[in-house]
Amino acid sequence: MSRPSTTRSAAVDAWRVRSPATKDGVLAAVVTVLAFVPTLAHLGPEIGDLPRPGTGTSGGATGVVLTVAMCLPLAVRTRLPGLCLSVTAVAFALGQVLGYPDTFGKVGLLLALYAAGAHLARFRRALATVLTAGYAALALVLHNLGSPQGFPDFLAFGLVLVVIWMAGTGMRRWRRDEAERRALAAEVAAAAERARIARDLHDVVTHHVTAMVVQADAAQFLLDSAPARAGDGLSAISDTGRRALTELRTLLGVLEATGEPTTADRAPALGKVADLVEQARLAGQPVEWTEQGEQRPRSVDVELAAYRVVQEALTNALKHATGNATNVLVRHEEDHIEVEVTTTGPAVGTPVTPSGGRGLTGLRQRVLMLGGDLVSGHVPERGFRVWAMIPGSAR
Repeated sequence: MSRPSTTRSAAVDAWRVRSPATKDGVLAAVVTVLAFVPTLAHLGPEIGDLPRPGTGTSGGATGVVLTVAMCLPLAVRTRLPGLCLSVTAVAFALGQVLGYPDTFGKVGLLLALYAAGAHLARFRRALATVLTAGYAALALVLHNLGSPQGFPDFLAFGLVLVVIWMAGTGMRRWRRDEAERRALAAEVAAAAERARIARDLHDVVTHHVTAMVVQADAAQFLLDSAPARAGDGLSAISDTGRRALTELRTLLGVLEATGEPTTADRAPALGKVADLVEQARLAGQPVEWTEQGEQRPRSVDVELAAYRVVQEALTNALKHATGNATNVLVRHEEDHIEVEVTTTGPAVGTPVTPSGGRGLTGLRQRVLMLGGDLVSGHVPERGFRVWAMIPGSAR
C-alpha cells in the first residue's frame, strides 16, 4: 500500500537533484505546449487590447514565431537571464503592438522577469533602466494606436512588473544571505572543532608528559638508592608512553579527512578513570579513588568530559603537589555526573613541568558547552579542589 507514496517521494527527490538547465528546459517546453492551448489563452498578461488581425486564433506565422519567442528563451532563464528577458520582452511588445491574439505564452514574460531579478548578476541597473524606458515607449505607442487602456491601467501593469522583479531580487538576496550564514556556520563549526582538538591535545600531552617526567625522576632516584626497583619505574614510563601514543592516534584520527566520526570505543571514557588513577599512583602520587552510585551509559561527550576533568586535576596534582594525598570522587546520578578531585597539603615551590595556564580554562569551556559547571580553587586546608557537574541523562 505504501509503494505509490514511495514512488512519488523518489520522483520528487529525483527532480530536486536535476540541474537548473534541465529544469529550465522542462519549464520552457511545458510553457510552449500550453501556449497553443486555446482554453488557456486568456491566462496570459495583456495590456494593449488593440484590434486583432484577421489571421486566425494563432495569429498566423508571425504570431507563432512571437509566441515561441516568448516561451523557448525560458530554457536559459537561469544561465542567461538577461538574454532571456530581453528576447521575451521584445516578443511581448511586438505582439501587443501588432495586436496578435491572447496566448498563455505571454506568461513567459513574467517568468523571465522574475528569473532576471533572481539570477542576473551584472548590469542589473542598466537592464532595469532599459526595460523601464522600453515599457514607457510601449505604453505611448499603444496609446497612439488607439488602445482603450488609460494611464492608470498602464501604471498598474507596470507596477505589477516591478513587483515581480522585486520578488526575484528578494529571492536573490535571501539566497545570498543564506549562503553567508552557511559559510559563517561552517567557520564557527571549524573553529569550535579546532578548539576542541586543541583542548584534547593539551589534555593528552600535558598529562602523560607530566607523568613520564615524574616517573623518570623517580626512576633516577631508584637507580641511585635501590637499583633493583628501578625497573618498575622504567616500566611505568613505557606504559605511560604507550597510553599517550594510543590517545594521540585517536586524536589524529579525528583530523583525517574521512568524514567518519570518532567511535565511542576509541575515545577515553569513564570506564578508564581507573587507568588514570593507577598511572598517577605509579608516578608516586598517593591517590584514593571513590565511585558512588551506579555507572550508567551516557553520551560520548559527557563521559569524555568527566574523564578529562579527572585527568586534568591529576595532572595538576602531579605538577604542583607531587607526593601530596589526592582524593578522586566520581558520583553517578540519574541526570548528571559529579566529579571532585581534592589535593591536600601545600603546593611545591617549583612545578615539575611548566604550566601553560590553559588546562582548567579549556576544561571549564568544555563543561559549560554541555550545560554543566566547573569550579576550581584553593581550600582552607591549603589544598586544591576541582569540582564539576556534567549533565547527561543515562541512555
